[in-house]
Amino acid sequence: MKKCHIPYTKKAFTHPDLYIVPGLCAALCLSLAPARTALAQENTAPNRGVTINVYNWGEYIANGTDDSLDVNEEFTRRTGIQVNYTTFDSNETLYSKLAGGGADYDVIIPSDYMVSKLIDENMLAELDFSNIPNFQYIDERFRDPEYDPGSRYSVPYTWGVVGLFYNTDYIEEEITSWTALWDDRYAGKILMFDNPRDSFAIAQFLLGQSLNTTEESDWAEAAALLKQQKPLVQAYVMDRIFDKMESSEAWIAPYYSGDAAILVDNSDSIRFVVPEEGTNYFVDAMCIPITSSHKAEAEEYINFLCDPEIAGANMNYVGYSTPESAAKAYMDEEMVESSLYYPDDETLARTQVFVNLPEDTSKLVDRLWAEAKMGGPGESAVLIAIILGFLGVYIAILVSKKQKRRRELA
Repeated sequence: MKKCHIPYTKKAFTHPDLYIVPGLCAALCLSLAPARTALAQENTAPNRGVTINVYNWGEYIANGTDDSLDVNEEFTRRTGIQVNYTTFDSNETLYSKLAGGGADYDVIIPSDYMVSKLIDENMLAELDFSNIPNFQYIDERFRDPEYDPGSRYSVPYTWGVVGLFYNTDYIEEEITSWTALWDDRYAGKILMFDNPRDSFAIAQFLLGQSLNTTEESDWAEAAALLKQQKPLVQAYVMDRIFDKMESSEAWIAPYYSGDAAILVDNSDSIRFVVPEEGTNYFVDAMCIPITSSHKAEAEEYINFLCDPEIAGANMNYVGYSTPESAAKAYMDEEMVESSLYYPDDETLARTQVFVNLPEDTSKLVDRLWAEAKMGGPGESAVLIAIILGFLGVYIAILVSKKQKRRRELA
């Protein structure tokens, strides 16, 4: 049987003893085929002569491979609206495209804090929910989020949390705390996020801070903790976590829960846990840029993705959690019942959501993050001194050669 595709994506929970149930991938693939057949029974709509531009994370929508539903193709078949689909690799890339003014996107899917930033900068269109009746299926707890009060500009697409992966071949004790990332017994085998918000969040949970604090002293305290950790860290990485953990080059690393299935399913030795101090709870949401040329059609696309049957088939492939309970009726039962994807209320109560930080705070965080990765301003100064020293020697050599050449010519 062809192996089900569960992609490496961006961006659920589990008890430390919980593993992906053997055969889950195969079950997912089998469950998708009849769903796709049933969906294809509807009539094909005539071409409406409209193309919408959709900008999403890579590998973040079912595309017809591995017996999945081709979501964009099905949307076109039902509505007659064509889809030009492109991808990005970070919220910052998305922001740069929009801020640059050269992009013409109709639907984008940023993360919560970026939604907040785009709202603050008046870059998103307010949604007309009369065109999105399927919003009724979005669970109540995903409405009126902190990053978009009143749900005026966004509709949630997926959600998840950050947790810890660790290899039980080398770490025998049960991991329950973020402090494991500061344990010198694992020195040189620890991976850390290569982005400031996720890395600082771990330190902030250990310090009992808000992830969205604007107090300079809070960020300085968190930075000091990250500087203490630096000598133990093998590398600051993102997607490279997969190769490093599966090869046992690294033993412990934080990462996104939607990717938990990949590592846990691929290895009997890797477990995933949500630390007791709490964690970041993230949402990726569908939005329409204020510059959209086809707002009504974009709302039609968002409404389509909120159809429980479509959402269920889509999430079966993507591997992240759905904000629609109604969609679970069309998903693999073992996936729906697993706390790897859907945690209990007690776990959710220990989470916080990122929102956009004020500009001065963002600049502070960027500076402190650079210092933390370098080991602090002291090490940065040493590096600068070394570079200047080499530069001085190089200039002296050039001057000496030039003077020697002049003497020879004389």
